[in-house]
Amino acid sequence: MMSPERKVVRVRDVMKTNFDMVDGRMTIMDALRTMKHVETKSLIIDKRNENDEYGMLLLSDIAKNVLAKDRSPERTNVYEIMSKPLLPIDPKMDIRYCARFLERFGLSRAPVVENGKVIGIVSFTDLVLRGLVDFDGSDN
Repeated sequence: MMSPERKVVRVRDVMKTNFDMVDGRMTIMDALRTMKHVETKSLIIDKRNENDEYGMLLLSDIAKNVLAKDRSPERTNVYEIMSKPLLPIDPKMDIRYCARFLERFGLSRAPVVENGKVIGIVSFTDLVLRGLVDFDGSDN
């Protein structure tokens, strides 16, 4: 028996659109103090100019590279431990391919980029909780 046509759920439908963008020259402590969207578990680092690339700093990176190494968050700059350049996700991507993409590159989350601008962040949690549970209208 053929299954009914599966509705395509796109990254745009499940990504978090509220995220924090900071300057790479900020200290870790200042960046954390400005953070308003803790649920993303990350900070996007803005481009310095049009020839630069976006960066990303996960809270887990801060734990591993500042806290665990007993570095001072007041004297460590974001640029010292951020990841850059990033692998962007297209907002039109099917969430199944997005999950494969994140898995293939060993990522837990990635920026969603449209027309060269970060418009959101997507994680495995978003893909599962917002993509799988909601797409067919039921919670089963």
